[in-house]
Amino acid sequence: MSINFEMLDLRALLAVSEMRSFHRAAETLGLSQPALSRRIRAMEISLGTPLLERSTRRVAPTAVGRQLEPIMRRLLEELEGSILSLTELGTKLRGRVSIASIPTAAIYFLPRVIEEFNSHYPDIRFRILDLSSNEGLESIARTEAEFGINILGTTHPDLTVTPLMHDPFMLICRRDHPLAGKRRVRWSDLEHHRIIGVSRESGNRIVLENALAQANVHVGWFYEVNHLSTAFGLTETGMGASVLPRLATPSTHPSLVTKAIVEPTVTRTIGIVERRGGSLSPAANRFRDLLFRKWRSVTSDQSAAL
Repeated sequence: MSINFEMLDLRALLAVSEMRSFHRAAETLGLSQPALSRRIRAMEISLGTPLLERSTRRVAPTAVGRQLEPIMRRLLEELEGSILSLTELGTKLRGRVSIASIPTAAIYFLPRVIEEFNSHYPDIRFRILDLSSNEGLESIARTEAEFGINILGTTHPDLTVTPLMHDPFMLICRRDHPLAGKRRVRWSDLEHHRIIGVSRESGNRIVLENALAQANVHVGWFYEVNHLSTAFGLTETGMGASVLPRLATPSTHPSLVTKAIVEPTVTRTIGIVERRGGSLSPAANRFRDLLFRKWRSVTSDQSAAL
C-alpha cells in the first residue's frame, strides 16, 4: 500500500473531526468544501477504510479516524516544531499578537495560555482588547485585533466563527455561604439569596435570560454589575453569590467556592472569531493553535468535574 499524504491532508481530517462540520473546517483552512471533501476521500481510498461517518445531520470520525487523530496531531506538531527550530520563527519569533477577548475569558483562562506561550516564545508581546461581545466583533472587523475570543450568537458578515467549547454558568460564593455545602445547586435554591448578575447589556446575561425563560425559571437579581471585578468584590465581602461562566472563575481561591447550577444547566458557546478570508501573522497563528489545544483540555476537565 502506497501512502502519500500532504500536511494539508492531515490538517483537513483533524479540522473536520474536531469541528464536526465540513463547512466550518473548509472556512478555517481556506479551502472550498468540494476540495476538502476530495482530500478526505483520497485519504480514505489510500488507507482502504472510511475515516469519517457522514449523514445529513452530522459528521464524526470512525473508530479508525479516532485512532489516527492523536497520531496525526503529534506528527504535525513535531514537524512544525522541527521546522520552526531551524528558522527564525522558532525561539527568535518576535512581534505582537493583538486579541479581542470577552472579559470572562481574559480574566483567568487567557493569561494562563499566554504564560505558556511566552515560555516558548519570550519575545512575543500581547495586546489584549477586553471588550464586550459586540465591541470585540467590530474591533476584529476593523483589523484592530488579528482575531478574537467571543460568545457565539451575534454574527458579522466579514467574520467567521469556529466553535470551541461549551462553558456552563456556575455559582460563586464564600465558603461560609449557606449554598457552599451543596455539591450542585438548583436555580430554585437561589430564590431566597442575594444573587449578583451581570448587566442586561451583557452577552452573558442575554444567554442566561433566554435559557431560563425557556425553562420557566425566574431569578431575582439583587445586584447587577458591569465588571467582573465588581462581582468578585461583592462576593468576597459576603454581600451575595455571583452567577458567572465557569471560564471566569478561579481554579482555586482562599475564600470562594464554585458550584455547578442545574435544573436546567445553562451554557454558552465560546469560539474563535477571525476575518473572512484573512490571514494571521506567524505569531498569532501559533498562539491560535495553542488556544485550540488548551481549550480541548479545559473542556475535558470540565466534563470530569461536572
